[in-house]
Amino acid sequence: MREWIRSHRFMMARRFTQLSILGLFVAANGYGFRLLNGDLSASLVMKKLPLADPFALLQILATGAIVGIDVLTGAALILLFYMVVGGRAFCSWVCPLNMVTDAANGTRRVLLLDKTVEKKVWMSRNVRYWVLALSLILSFLTGVAAFEMVSPIGILNRGIIFGMGMSAAPILCIYLFDLFAVKNGWCGHICPLGGFYSLVGRLSLVRIKHDHTKCTLCMKCKEICPEKQVLGIISKRSGAITSGECTNCGRCVEVCESDALSFGVRNYINTNVGEKE
Repeated sequence: MREWIRSHRFMMARRFTQLSILGLFVAANGYGFRLLNGDLSASLVMKKLPLADPFALLQILATGAIVGIDVLTGAALILLFYMVVGGRAFCSWVCPLNMVTDAANGTRRVLLLDKTVEKKVWMSRNVRYWVLALSLILSFLTGVAAFEMVSPIGILNRGIIFGMGMSAAPILCIYLFDLFAVKNGWCGHICPLGGFYSLVGRLSLVRIKHDHTKCTLCMKCKEICPEKQVLGIISKRSGAITSGECTNCGRCVEVCESDALSFGVRNYINTNVGEKE
């Protein structure tokens, strides 16, 4: 039991964080417990501290709208936070859709789909950056925050807080897409919010660090990692995995039996960059 907990400690921590945030939103809406009021797009902590999605703010600014100082302050706080802890930590530690895509990946492993189903669909991981740019362009042209209108993250978040109804349909589609079409299809290839946080987190402090002297080249980390391209450092050298596309999920740390991988603070003066393969 102790070994199972150790090997799943970051997964349990991620689920606790995701469910706690959702629980606080639900408690504020349904029971008046307003520690965290709103949703992932915009919220208030203890009715005082504003928080806002910086990517949503960019879309709103692209429409030409004028926003209040509280929204600017909230977006700046979130931006600063993820510039420190790693932009895509949002994807693995906060985003509720991560639980859906993880469930799809778990089902793939149980059904052995990676081994038994011929891969017929290929998609570049750069698609998310094109979708990001397209979201801003469409926001500018249409005068509405384009991605926010269709964001499955917002749909799921608001559905859990206020009730799902037919909003469950796009979430099911993403689950099936990740299950049968492209592994890690939504989070790893399409989601523009993930692309945005990849850019934000390129210089972040908190990083996965690799100790080449301990590494046994078992490659379990690459088998489990949802963004395998960030692990170019493995088998080559010691240093920090500094790609902004790393989600800081800790999966690689959990499966590394030689303790060659661990969380640490990035050394900007003497660090090796985990380049793409």
